[in-house]
Amino acid sequence: MRLTVVGNPGNRRVGMFTRAVLAAGLPRPEVLPWADVLAGAAPPPAGALVRVDSPGEDPQVDRMLRRAATTARHGELVGLAAAYAGLVDGLARVGAGGADLLNRPEDIAVLCDKRRCHAVLSAAGVPVPAALPPVGGYAQLRTAMAAAGWARVFVKPAHGSSAAGVMALAVGPRRVQAVTTVEHTPEALFNSLRVRRYTDEPEIAAIVDRLAPDGLHVERWLPKAGLGDRVVDVRVLVVAGRPTHAVVRAADGPLTNLHLGNARGDLAELRAAAGTEGWSAAMETCERVAACFPGSLHVGIDLMFLAGWRRHAVAEVNAFGDLLPGVLADGRDSYAEQVHALTSGRWRRWRAALGAEPAREVVTCGA
Repeated sequence: MRLTVVGNPGNRRVGMFTRAVLAAGLPRPEVLPWADVLAGAAPPPAGALVRVDSPGEDPQVDRMLRRAATTARHGELVGLAAAYAGLVDGLARVGAGGADLLNRPEDIAVLCDKRRCHAVLSAAGVPVPAALPPVGGYAQLRTAMAAAGWARVFVKPAHGSSAAGVMALAVGPRRVQAVTTVEHTPEALFNSLRVRRYTDEPEIAAIVDRLAPDGLHVERWLPKAGLGDRVVDVRVLVVAGRPTHAVVRAADGPLTNLHLGNARGDLAELRAAAGTEGWSAAMETCERVAACFPGSLHVGIDLMFLAGWRRHAVAEVNAFGDLLPGVLADGRDSYAEQVHALTSGRWRRWRAALGAEPAREVVTCGA
């Protein structure tokens, strides 16, 4: 059976998945561009096996998702809620033809809304940071923090990704400090690769108030464990219910994303610090997270061990969190692992065990 990828042609994600498919001896996957989907192209037909990839990194697709007349300026944080609504509509179009999807639109819709995702995980008993009720701006945020007795929180755009717009906010008796990727200008907010520290409270308030109309999710800031002089967390890729690949992210500040100039840490060192039981418990948590999204072949989980290494919590779950270049498990990269889960039948068996409708199994010649 031939695979189809809904993605942006030329994007590295599409290219890496295509190489994994070809290496497995399968036909080259067809690519259905996101731009065509959003322009009304016919969806993949029933019987097609479809991977939905990220619509990101394409200014024209972003404009179409937001239904805007002009493209956003480079890095501009604009129309996040509108882009999410466009994504949900686009996903519905992809699934309208009855194809077998490797990541169910309903799952992606939850994973791309931090508020909904947090609620699903919390209801399932997954350890997550406590969250505040919805806040509509900085004044409400400070009131809610005071009511909860919290001095430190993470303020996250409900529909952001890659730390875009995320703010680590600390409130003290004499000063307020925010660590964020946001570059604040008089006319707009921009996502930056340089982490900034703001200490002027009116400016911090202005940033939060500008982000608030698109929706905010606010979580308690839990102290992460550290290795050496850096705090660490782990991106864990779960494929067909099994944790496979892991990348340690080490930073000297609260934002650990690697694209912000942070370093990959030593996984063996982290596992030793967590201990055998601690690591095993964390991987069981990752399996429970994946079971919350049985229509998704993979999920990328941002897992943090808390200071002292005795507890862990899930900070984020990513619908498109499988871009882990150079990371191998059993000789396979993140995309080859997903293809292997299909060709070996592991994806079908995992879904059947969860009581989910099984996707059609892909069989290689001679398998």
